[in-house]
Amino acid sequence: MTTRFDACMSAPFGRLGIRVADGHVVRIEYLPPGDELLAPRDAVSRETCRQLARYLDDPQATFDLPLRPGGSPFRQRVWEALTRIPAGEVLTYGELAQQLGTVARPVGGACGANPIPPVVPCHRVISASGLGGFMGRTDGHPMQVKQWLLAHEGVAL
Repeated sequence: MTTRFDACMSAPFGRLGIRVADGHVVRIEYLPPGDELLAPRDAVSRETCRQLARYLDDPQATFDLPLRPGGSPFRQRVWEALTRIPAGEVLTYGELAQQLGTVARPVGGACGANPIPPVVPCHRVISASGLGGFMGRTDGHPMQVKQWLLAHEGVAL
């Protein structure tokens, strides 16, 4: 399956598949541990791997990558707001919705459709009653990834 990526790197929770188009990161996917590793095919995927590795080592590391997430203007606005949530902090879907002048359900939909995690840190948004969902799921590998990311950043839930 790694042929659809421009790089696939190891992470403590599995793999990260990176897709680049026209010099921009367009997709990062959380993959299970068994997926094949793939060396970066170009400078942007190489730099993306470097910055992701730095983040996986130090949760306070920041990203400076050329991004092009495809999505509606609303989703773009939510994703931009996600980038302003500092590492180690969380907001509920409702709190983020209130900041954006909307309601929680479409914010959750935008988080679930985020094409560039963890650079756009949708894992930092939780439900009012717990973790909420992640990658459109409420169980299995996606939730293990969310739990790892939050623990890595020092968030105890």
